[in-house]
Amino acid sequence: MHIDTLKSLALDALEELKARDITHLDVSSLTEVTDLMLIASGTSTRHVAALAQNVVEKAKAAGLQPRGVEGGDNADWVLVDLGDIVVHVMLPEARTLYDLERLWSDLPSEGLTRDESFEHFEERVRMS
Repeated sequence: MHIDTLKSLALDALEELKARDITHLDVSSLTEVTDLMLIASGTSTRHVAALAQNVVEKAKAAGLQPRGVEGGDNADWVLVDLGDIVVHVMLPEARTLYDLERLWSDLPSEGLTRDESFEHFEERVRMS
């Protein structure tokens, strides 16, 4: 599936259930793991779970099997791995704590291997 189509699918799934503060980060030059991250907030753990589940259901309906889902029904952060796009759905408190937007924007845009990129990411999380 083309990345623009996949992005639209995920955005529609999030907007359908009223996700808040949706943003995207193009990380294609920063990591080989994924090209785009979508980050959205939910109002409760139940809302976070429902948003993530809706992304999964819409992906499956379009013929795409998500690579994985991390987090659970009572989690403050659920990650849906769609391959070229990773969707992070978080409570506002978790989003503030982990601050993925700042974390990824602080990475150098070139010259890191996958291992170096991950090590830099881990260090930034420890510092937060």
